[in-house]
Amino acid sequence: MNSPHPAPSTAPARRRWLALLGLAPLLQACSPIRLINATVPSNTHTVLRDESYGGALRQRMDVYLPVDKVPDAPMAVFFYGGSWSSGERADYKFVGEALASRGIVTVIADYRLSPEVRYPVFLQDCAQAVRWARDNAQRLGASPSRLFVTGHSAGAYNAAMLALDPRWLAEVAMQPSELAGWAGLAGPYDFLPIGIPDVQRAFNWPDTPANSQPLFHARAGTGLKHRVLLLAARSDTLVSPQRNTLAMAQALEQRGTPVELELFDRVSHTTLIGAMAPPLRGLAPVLDRFSQFLQQRPT
Repeated sequence: MNSPHPAPSTAPARRRWLALLGLAPLLQACSPIRLINATVPSNTHTVLRDESYGGALRQRMDVYLPVDKVPDAPMAVFFYGGSWSSGERADYKFVGEALASRGIVTVIADYRLSPEVRYPVFLQDCAQAVRWARDNAQRLGASPSRLFVTGHSAGAYNAAMLALDPRWLAEVAMQPSELAGWAGLAGPYDFLPIGIPDVQRAFNWPDTPANSQPLFHARAGTGLKHRVLLLAARSDTLVSPQRNTLAMAQALEQRGTPVELELFDRVSHTTLIGAMAPPLRGLAPVLDRFSQFLQQRPT
């Protein structure tokens, strides 16, 4: 559920960064997320493009490999946002590069979108992508025991559902306990009733089941063995951090799941993920928190 408009308090900072790159005149014509890909260095990673995890056109992924390889590296499968109705992996080159530059094998996965499909098909696609990542981890220099599901906005929802609701990984002969953890950035974890038309269509509103919500599973579950990282913009006006991120953290902690939580002041729903790109990293230490979480070895 990406918003094209950042919160007013962060827009001037974002524009100053982009102006330094000579990009500000293009803001009205192009998405800032696409523009910042022009700033991504090429000497920190290599890319395996158009890897297939299924037979559909959108069941494809790009894999970003660190140039400086380490044995048994962590591996992150990242799902982007877009209200389950838009987005493509090429837009998130900056995420793949940022994590690969920190030694993390990173999978940026496309998945089928509404109106072509409805809930839960996009979750089934994401589960297939995770199964592919696990099966290919060693070939790519990563450890299957250090596999994380991650995402921003609608993609954070996808990651949360794979980690919390065992149905989806079970369909690909996996279980949530095989994950080292999951990380959600500005995720919508509790959004019934649905008011946004694109999301209504994606979730068959008003016939949306209560168990389609990650918070439902966090409250009903028995706790998770793996770790969780939850990041959000404190001033997010699209996905309420109080209703979603903070409520999720509280529910998980009550069930005994270790949670790392941080709300950032100088970013919006959109620039939270944008802060992983070189020109916006001064807004908030999102990349530092994200990569440190993924780099921790299991105890």
